[in-house]
Amino acid sequence: MRRQFLLLSLCIAALFSGCGFALRQAPSFAFNSIYVAVPDNSAMGAALKHDIGSSGKVQVITDANQISNAQVTLEVLADQRDKVVLSMSPVGQVREFQLRVLIKFRLRTADSKELIPATEIMLQRSFSYSESAALAKETEENLLYRDMQSDVVQQVMRRLAAVKTL
Repeated sequence: MRRQFLLLSLCIAALFSGCGFALRQAPSFAFNSIYVAVPDNSAMGAALKHDIGSSGKVQVITDANQISNAQVTLEVLADQRDKVVLSMSPVGQVREFQLRVLIKFRLRTADSKELIPATEIMLQRSFSYSESAALAKETEENLLYRDMQSDVVQQVMRRLAAVKTL
């Protein structure tokens, strides 16, 4: 019995070792320095700068006077959050909202060669609403926005990592 269990365990281990599973690694970029052109009060911009800089391989230049030291410039052309009413009750109370996050960006080299043309990423999430649980629904809305922002930042990071040559 013990021999069969050991043989089964070895077969399962061999099966999983050959499937190609690997933990997600930090992205590698074709550039060493980047200037992220976003407004100072942008939460999306702060998250982008943080995630790009946390890779440890890329220097994020934050001073606009030092833009000439950056190999590439990430320009955020649009950064919007919207909240749209999806459905209402017969008495006119809101039952469901749709949250939208939109970012439009492009990546250029120092000599204005466009590596990523103007690209738009838009995410949407729907959530129900109740006047009796307004505070809880406000917290849920903030969590959904934060989750969508994280998703958008990860998508931008994957697009930046897809650039192989300058």
